[in-house]
Amino acid sequence: MTILSLARFQFAMTTVYHFFFVPFSIGTAFIVAIMESMYVSTKDETYKKMAKFWGNIFLLSFAVGVVTGLIQEFQFGMNWSDYSRFMGDIFGAPLALEALLSFFIESTFIGLWVFTWKKVKPGLHLFFIWMTSFGSLTSALWILTANSFMQHPVGYEIKGGRAVMVNFGALLKNPQLWYEFGHVILNAIMMGGIIIAGLTAFQLLKNQKLSEANKKFYKKSMRLGLLVSLIFSIGGIALGDAQMQYLIKEQPMKFAATEDVFTTTGKHAPWTIVGIADMKDHEVKGNIDIPYALSILSYHKTTGAVTGMNELNAQYKKKYGKNLDYYPPVNTLFYSFRIMCAVGAWIFLVSLVGLIMTREKSKKPLAQRRWALWCIAITTFLPFIGNTAGWFVTEFGRIPWTVYGLFTIAESVSPNVSVGSLLTSNIVYFVLFTTLAITLIWLIVLELRKDPSEAIEPKFKKVLDPFDKEAF
Repeated sequence: MTILSLARFQFAMTTVYHFFFVPFSIGTAFIVAIMESMYVSTKDETYKKMAKFWGNIFLLSFAVGVVTGLIQEFQFGMNWSDYSRFMGDIFGAPLALEALLSFFIESTFIGLWVFTWKKVKPGLHLFFIWMTSFGSLTSALWILTANSFMQHPVGYEIKGGRAVMVNFGALLKNPQLWYEFGHVILNAIMMGGIIIAGLTAFQLLKNQKLSEANKKFYKKSMRLGLLVSLIFSIGGIALGDAQMQYLIKEQPMKFAATEDVFTTTGKHAPWTIVGIADMKDHEVKGNIDIPYALSILSYHKTTGAVTGMNELNAQYKKKYGKNLDYYPPVNTLFYSFRIMCAVGAWIFLVSLVGLIMTREKSKKPLAQRRWALWCIAITTFLPFIGNTAGWFVTEFGRIPWTVYGLFTIAESVSPNVSVGSLLTSNIVYFVLFTTLAITLIWLIVLELRKDPSEAIEPKFKKVLDPFDKEAF
């Protein structure tokens, strides 16, 4: 174990944990805002119950996301101080905006939303949840502004061995940002939809005898969750396709790695379904290919060559120096990309079929199709896997760089940390984050056990004043 490997493992571990909850809270906040909008426009109390019931689950995910996110920012100073010195002038601005603007909006309006259900008019209360959702969306924007610079540096100059920002507007105009931001947000909202549909499916599997009010509650929750996940899965797939075409030009090494292309293809590029990259001999073994398919996927036509990693590595050695190999971890990228795509396609299929089965004209209600409910319920967990795989593609594809073409991972690590301190903090963070995840799951289960009607009319209607003598 080396300092670099432990620092990388720690950042990867904590980021994976954190990214479990970020799209979860972004997606559920957006859908809860839709639910409350439906209540305000239709005056249907079921939508109010839905907003309060599913809003409690959003609040749990938000709380855990805040805790895990704090560790992320601490690590820049703890384990990546040389990176912070190099990038601080650029990285600091979007992170400051995220904390001082977006997080401030989000946390303020969450408080207003939670505590003012009976104190303000419905329209104003609706404004609170939409501002909460706006805060979460812009929070992602600022974080991805910083990340996009690391993928495609713009608006900077190198002064005194540091990257200095000279044009903040260039950071916001960075094409990489809008591909990343759009893809992340569309998939986060899709995740929110399928989680609500999946948790509803678990409820229907567990409770076969429901009151008419609760049947209506769960049917509307299922329909809305599936509709949102269907619409945004289509958007996520479409934008993901556009993003990959962008990578062909801007990060061809990453793209070639996701497709196991070591040697530049002919004009009719085959698509590799499965294969094992041999990083010693720089070739693919045991591969199964489909002729022409990679050209079609890459360029939307049957002709179009893909530059191979061997040729790109030779170009980068001339451009950046011969002391490094510029191959990313090909097998990780290849299979992560396929897992991400498979999850997106499966969610689209489940959402489409589920919506068809929940139509009023459906011969057999979805609640009576246990196999279909199990498919939707199990799909609850897949967005977490798909998001992690997508993050792997984004970040592992940049190796050996932290800032593409400017600063390597080896140059970024803190010079004064020790193996012992990193090993200890890795263990502490792993135990802490695992405990948080288990606690979150337990609290969500407790929320799901509640009767949805109690979201509006709780059993304990009288709240005692703690200073009243009758409280004792």
